Amino acid sequence: MFAKRMFPGGIHPHEGRNGKKVNRANPIQELPAPQRLIVPLAQHIGAPAKAVVAKGDRVLMGQMIGEPGGFVSAAVHAPCSGRVADITLCKNFAGAEVPCIIIENDFKDEWVELHPAQRPETLTADEMRTIIRNAGIVGMGGATFPTPVKLTIAKDKTFEKLVINGAECEPYLTADHRLMLEKPGAIIDGIQLLMHAFGVSEALVGVEENKEDAIQALRDAARGVEGISIRPLPVRYPQGGEKQLIYALTRRVVPAGALPIETGCVVLNVGTVFAIHEAVRQGMPLIHRITTVGGLVNNPGNYLVRIGTPVRALLNACGGIQPHVRTMISGGPMMGTAFTDVDIPVTKGCSGILALDKSAIDVDESACIRCGRCLRACPMHLQPAQMDRLIRAERFDEVDKLGVLNCIECGACTYVCPAKRLLTQSFRAGKRIVNIRRKKVRDREAAERAAEEAKKQQAPADGKGKEE
Repeated sequence: MFAKRMFPGGIHPHEGRNGKKVNRANPIQELPAPQRLIVPLAQHIGAPAKAVVAKGDRVLMGQMIGEPGGFVSAAVHAPCSGRVADITLCKNFAGAEVPCIIIENDFKDEWVELHPAQRPETLTADEMRTIIRNAGIVGMGGATFPTPVKLTIAKDKTFEKLVINGAECEPYLTADHRLMLEKPGAIIDGIQLLMHAFGVSEALVGVEENKEDAIQALRDAARGVEGISIRPLPVRYPQGGEKQLIYALTRRVVPAGALPIETGCVVLNVGTVFAIHEAVRQGMPLIHRITTVGGLVNNPGNYLVRIGTPVRALLNACGGIQPHVRTMISGGPMMGTAFTDVDIPVTKGCSGILALDKSAIDVDESACIRCGRCLRACPMHLQPAQMDRLIRAERFDEVDKLGVLNCIECGACTYVCPAKRLLTQSFRAGKRIVNIRRKKVRDREAAERAAEEAKKQQAPADGKGKEE
């Protein structure tokens, strides 16, 4: 056991007067479903789901209404029973228009027939992936990567350790904390089911040490269970990042540009394993999630929310926002997305809805003073100040060589910068341009190879014609 499970870099963001302390004691409350639910077909990384219902159809709660649109995709299900009012474009938290299925709630909550696994402890890896895929489960920590894809292990890779993320290191958010406190047995069961299916003998659950009650609850639930260890972690952001968590718990380093499986590890959020427990034991698809509503709301809380519920319903449940709110954020304040339309629906990756004042958005940049704080804070060992300078100078080949694509956009560099440089935003834009440039190079090289191959195939025919 390591004396101090710490990863390089990182920060400890200030919580403010309405941080975790306000919400950590608030039990999970189930929010009643609204009159109309807006279910996006694109609420995960990868291809959007394909609608399998039509306008006017009656649907049952839990019914698949969108099937995966490809290998890297996820199904979506009806969060209530009712009638499909429309299939149209609606805005998401990023401001993009995505296809959505709008359901008029009949308030009957009539379930589709559910099919729990008959012998859960004997499920094979393929059977487990099928259940997870049919349930539409994605990464619940905010990344929303389809879980069955993450659990598809290449034949030349070895799955040795299951790493469970219970860190919840973002300020304000307490959804995972309350889940660990209120459903520890279900979380441990989900871990056990995965271990049995994939033949993994060790699972490490990382929880920041400021969640003593959750640590104890999980330890009590895991007592007598072989192979599951609950590991307290120092309070440090971004503790929940896959590479940072793997290093803190195992001291294994994920190579730059590589996936965690290169170290023999697969990382899942506690919310994800809870959803797997529900899918296997109850046959329940992913139609709800726990979301923290915090910041400058009148009555902060943690809510079990049906996917597709408009943010407005959450804010109303909290008694509304305070008059000096200047920005709304989906997720945490470090990596979340600012939005303005409160009729945007809650999605699978929405861990929090935060109302913040103008101090969160008023930024007056000044010149870099070369203090090196961003360098020390970066958990990926990058050179933030140098990369920012190159991006603003449009020297993208150089910034590519410095590894800008390894940036996880955690915001630690921006947080510590005394000059208030918008470093994270700079890197997000730089990564987009570098990826576009790389794609152009790949496309050009592929076209050149195709042309060269065509010449080779044409040459014998031409030669044969001349001989004749």
